[in-house]
Amino acid sequence: MTIYALSSGPGMSGIAVIRVSGPETKIVIREITKAEIPSPRMATLRKLNKINTNELIDEGIIIWFPGPDSYTGEDMAEFHVHGSRAVIEAIHNSISKIKNCRIADPGEFTKIAFQNGKINLLKAESIADLISSETEIQRQQAIKIMCGKSSEKFNGLREKLLKILSNVEAKIDFPEENLPDNILRDIKNSSKKIKEEIQKLLNDQKVGETIREGFKIAIVGPANAGKSSLLNYLSKRDVAIVSEIAGTTRDVIETHLNIDGLPVIISDTAGIRESKDEIEKKGIKLALKSAEKADLNIVIIEPKNVDFTGFLNDLVNEKAIFVVNKSDLGIENMSPRLKKLNPILISLKNEKNIEELISKIKTKLKNKFITSGDILITRERHRQHLEQCVQHLANFENKNNTEDFDKGAEDLRLATRHLGIIVGKVDVEEILGSIFNDFCIGK
Repeated sequence: MTIYALSSGPGMSGIAVIRVSGPETKIVIREITKAEIPSPRMATLRKLNKINTNELIDEGIIIWFPGPDSYTGEDMAEFHVHGSRAVIEAIHNSISKIKNCRIADPGEFTKIAFQNGKINLLKAESIADLISSETEIQRQQAIKIMCGKSSEKFNGLREKLLKILSNVEAKIDFPEENLPDNILRDIKNSSKKIKEEIQKLLNDQKVGETIREGFKIAIVGPANAGKSSLLNYLSKRDVAIVSEIAGTTRDVIETHLNIDGLPVIISDTAGIRESKDEIEKKGIKLALKSAEKADLNIVIIEPKNVDFTGFLNDLVNEKAIFVVNKSDLGIENMSPRLKKLNPILISLKNEKNIEELISKIKTKLKNKFITSGDILITRERHRQHLEQCVQHLANFENKNNTEDFDKGAEDLRLATRHLGIIVGKVDVEEILGSIFNDFCIGK
């Protein structure tokens, strides 16, 4: 099948790009332009017509990319036209009338590029991340992954494992041939080093995932303490309803912010208090859950309820910033225990000391994003496969110590497979190639 879709953003624009990929691409160009195929990779001005009536749709640029030297690896073309909905719809309708042409599924061009070996799975993911990036640090991370740092690392580790596996396979296939002691020793040392290297990668405080998904901040506290007002202030717009009536917020309200180029998801939660209302009770449960999952909690209270009963005790930890709002009403009754936590005294009503709070949030953010090495893990999928790889290597070490090569080889295969899945590459034939190249079997 040949697929087509609008590749630029939807809505009215000066220019729109419609992409076509597949074996019928040449037919699409000829039918719409009523002219011969333009020179490859050269912008060519053409008139675009409706297929059945020859009515002119628009005049635009066509770029022809013959396969396999294209993004998808197939014959591909791009139509650069004026970005009105009417023009785009007319071109889509015309292409749809050509046999074996259909509208593309989400991400299908990149999926075909991956299937045709033009890109690996990590690069495909990084393209999606780059498109959806909202902050500078997200853009930088996506570009680094696209440039292949992660792929090089994971492929390098995988190749080392394949080398070890080829030695083990040789021992299994030719038990009468004794492997030299130095090779047996290298098998044990190399597998251990790879396991330790992956463990080091896993010990990254999940910085990559945090950059990609956003740093989660939950605003929690008793009812009517000013949580919604704080969310609105930080968002610079009315995200949440503010009312003097306690219990107004019953669900978790989220908004995405860009703080000094760092991605933040900030949540306003239901006021925590004793309640008989079933809906409010569910909201309070969600609030506590949100606090548990957050990277940072802003615990906001007011002078008249500065006790440490219930939920407040559970939130006294390193990932909390304590804030006393309505400080303009007086802080004489503040408990000594709260004073020890150095709360930030603010007044949202008078906009007092809020910059101090924002400064502290920024410090917490920047500390979270500090990393000593390259960020290689950006998705939970990567982390799970690396953890599985470490587990199989640990199993291999235990069997390797007793020279149980038959069972140990399976652990190595599984470890290698998990690394291969990360980059979207699993090929057992590589093991055979490594055996023949390194052992010269049959000599």
